Amino acid sequence: MEIKRENPASRQTRIAAFVRKNTVLLIALALAVLSIALVPPDEAYAGYYDLKTLCCLFGTLAVVCALKNIHFFSILAQRIIVLTGSERTAALALVYITFIGSMLIANDMALITFLPLGYFVFSVTDSKRDMAVVFILQNIAANLGGMLTPFGNPQNLYLYAHYHIANGEFVSIMFPPFAVSIALITMCCLLLPKRALRIQASQQGQGMRLPPARTAFYLALFALTILMVFRLLPAWLVLAILIVSLLIADRKALKMVDYCLLLTFVCFFTFAGNMARLAPVRNVFSSLLQRNTLLTAVLSCQCISNVPSAILLSQFTQNYPALLVGVNIGGAGTLIASLASLITFREFSAHYRGEGRFYIKLFSAFNFSFLLILTLFSLFVCRIS
Repeated sequence: MEIKRENPASRQTRIAAFVRKNTVLLIALALAVLSIALVPPDEAYAGYYDLKTLCCLFGTLAVVCALKNIHFFSILAQRIIVLTGSERTAALALVYITFIGSMLIANDMALITFLPLGYFVFSVTDSKRDMAVVFILQNIAANLGGMLTPFGNPQNLYLYAHYHIANGEFVSIMFPPFAVSIALITMCCLLLPKRALRIQASQQGQGMRLPPARTAFYLALFALTILMVFRLLPAWLVLAILIVSLLIADRKALKMVDYCLLLTFVCFFTFAGNMARLAPVRNVFSSLLQRNTLLTAVLSCQCISNVPSAILLSQFTQNYPALLVGVNIGGAGTLIASLASLITFREFSAHYRGEGRFYIKLFSAFNFSFLLILTLFSLFVCRIS
């Protein structure tokens, strides 16, 4: 019997694809390994990991995967888009769908779900610039739309559980920058031309139908995950129900869960926990956070992204309102400020090869404008520091 050997070129291609897709995980793993070299494992490691955050994240991702498998989000979004008649109204619909979606299914999942729809709709315009603007506004909507709910962004889930923030207080902290974000995004959408947009019949998804029973069942599971996030039901109970239900109804959804994202969290928990035990690191971050927590969080996001910033900085401050706002608005700015931004860049580059520099220039202009306005608003109007 002849054993087929894998082509070395094919193996290298797969490795390169894995690295591109999981860059953040590999960086987190490297940081975790480095921190372990500085702080050898001991009994204190057990206190690093926020199991409730990991349970909530797993539960949300699993149910979202099940809903995606019945095309729930695509069908809903396509039917809304069909009702629009111009580029401007289509952009508004796409951006608001992404905005709302990020509040319910997390920012990265919202982009993975709705960016292809943005290309689907705007590919008929043959305008690279309009497509880039729509992608960038969807990206900003995903990053900033998720700030209002504890499960909208991964860093929110962590901070909500870490500081035991009350539900009403969480919304009251995040609503002012959230409202400004809506206003800014709407204004940007209105800059797009009001040209007629013809969507082909094949694009309208008219032949796709949602299975009523399965849809209702998955929405009920999603409701359970929300109750778990809001601490109204025990995490272990909801997790058991979810796993058993999906093992019966849709095992594929459990396989589709982004386990690399969960592992990324574990790595960042390890890195942050170890850094907090190093006196020089503790002194530097404590000093910076005492001067201005919000600015420290915003600047940290630009360098190491918002999720690791939230986990790391939470070890050195109790000023959670400023930290919460900082790591949310800090998702705007550089490409690495949020994992979601890398997802958008990858999607645009797949359709417009060789246009990366053009996209980054436009992306930076929009994102740093949003970041500057939201930071000044939070500092001087909301007086968060």
